[in-house]
Amino acid sequence: MKIKKVRKAVIPAAGLGTRVLPVSKAMPKEMLPIVDKPAIQYIVEEAVRSGIEDILIITNRGKAVIEDHFDHVIELEQRLAASGRQETLDQLNAITHLANIYFVRQKETKGLGHAVSCARSFVGDEPFAVLYGDDVIIGEDPACGQLCRAYEEYGRGVVGIKKVTLEQIVRYSSLKVENLRGNIYSVSDMVEKPSPDRVLSLYSILGRCVLPPSVFDILENTAPGAGGEIQLTDAMRVLTLNEGMTGVDFTGKRYDMGNKLGILQATCEVALNHPEVGSDFRDYLRELVNTL
Repeated sequence: MKIKKVRKAVIPAAGLGTRVLPVSKAMPKEMLPIVDKPAIQYIVEEAVRSGIEDILIITNRGKAVIEDHFDHVIELEQRLAASGRQETLDQLNAITHLANIYFVRQKETKGLGHAVSCARSFVGDEPFAVLYGDDVIIGEDPACGQLCRAYEEYGRGVVGIKKVTLEQIVRYSSLKVENLRGNIYSVSDMVEKPSPDRVLSLYSILGRCVLPPSVFDILENTAPGAGGEIQLTDAMRVLTLNEGMTGVDFTGKRYDMGNKLGILQATCEVALNHPEVGSDFRDYLRELVNTL
């Protein structure tokens, strides 16, 4: 059977952002800026660079600003054109043409697994990527693309994995893995938010996965798990036990945009490489460090 190319992606962006309150009370955390672009734009751009053509963003009440960001603002565009700011106008127009972007609301915040299940009619019978809305991953080779290539090679679900500390693993997921080659692993079991005695390894799923459409039937029968929510990891565990999964220890730097320190790290490190402000910001940091 020919393996289908991964053309679709789902970005769950319906979380409440409780870890970054109070700013997320009125502004979706996905719209928090990293220098001059909102976090979710970096995620969409990664998907596009990975060959994704159609993107579904899962939102909820109060997040219409995300839809606005990827739409035209005619008055602003006319003002930029009239004032001769063509480069800025081109940047804004590029945002609206990144991909075919669709939106659906998750009416109740019942967890990541429930959010992904909202994408069933969008996905149909195709494999699809999931790019977590909290996680910005920046690198030369887009992380989503690395997973898509692994799916097309092995023909089974893929998770993006990284080693975390023993203190962190109890807040994430823990995987049972066996190295296949280089940064590619076979995954045979997983557990969400394990207690210390249930840790399978220090490898955890961080921010990205590529799933076959069969996961939707599993999600339909997945009971609430950790935190009383429908956990995507629980459904992926069933998929793993039934079919096996592949793990990719992806290259690129991950920033947790649902974490205050992660937001500061992303802003600082991206600013250092920014073509407009990078040099001045580097000089500023050197001066600042001398005062610490």
